[in-house]
Amino acid sequence: MTDSANATVIPFVIDDEEGESNGNRAERLFLSEAIRMAEAIIFASAEPVTERALAARLPDCVDLRLALGELQAAYDKRGVNLVKVGDAWAFRTASDLAFLMSRDTVHQKKLSRAALEVLAIIAYHQPVTRAEIEDIRGVETSKGTLDTLLETEWVRMRGRRKTPGRPVTYGTTEKFLDHFQLEEIRDLPGMEELKGAGLLSTRMPSNFSIPQPPADPDALTEDEDPLTDIDLEELGLLTPRIESD
Repeated sequence: MTDSANATVIPFVIDDEEGESNGNRAERLFLSEAIRMAEAIIFASAEPVTERALAARLPDCVDLRLALGELQAAYDKRGVNLVKVGDAWAFRTASDLAFLMSRDTVHQKKLSRAALEVLAIIAYHQPVTRAEIEDIRGVETSKGTLDTLLETEWVRMRGRRKTPGRPVTYGTTEKFLDHFQLEEIRDLPGMEELKGAGLLSTRMPSNFSIPQPPADPDALTEDEDPLTDIDLEELGLLTPRIESD
């Protein structure tokens, strides 16, 4: 039997480039198929797909960043775009066509001013406790306000502070990034951007500053403990275990 009879047949074709070696053509064909696989996985998912999940389902030797970069470029001028949400990827309607979806959108109740203030504090100051939020706002924060933000799934309980009383710390989620079209939490607008948008007075105190959110909002800080099952039971996030007699 000849070598050609044993060759593997690849069931798709891409344009050949003049002078391209057989090895380069094979690599290009392999990458093209990996891009198609990534496209199918992300398209079929109801939630953004993490790079870890994609890597687990694609062939081991695939350059994932290169494949995603080419897929993103391919959708750059189309009606839907491939966008990065934290460490995950998702297809979203192109921003200039969002008006076409307005009649099909379920309009949710707007957040109160207090909830927006608390959300902004959590986003910029995370990890932050309820007492720290109240200290920054200068007023008491009701439990209902935090409950509302937790229900939107834009805010989560991330740990407990290593201080007396072990207060819960709060942070943002990937759904927060997705909703506000941020690739990472450090893409939040800075002081000059907020002033330009009219959200900050131009006569701010000279010592006023906006904190830089953490590079990795999921990583616990040195003064945080992770939430245990007992903590989750106390917070009503986990059904208490029933001890048998």
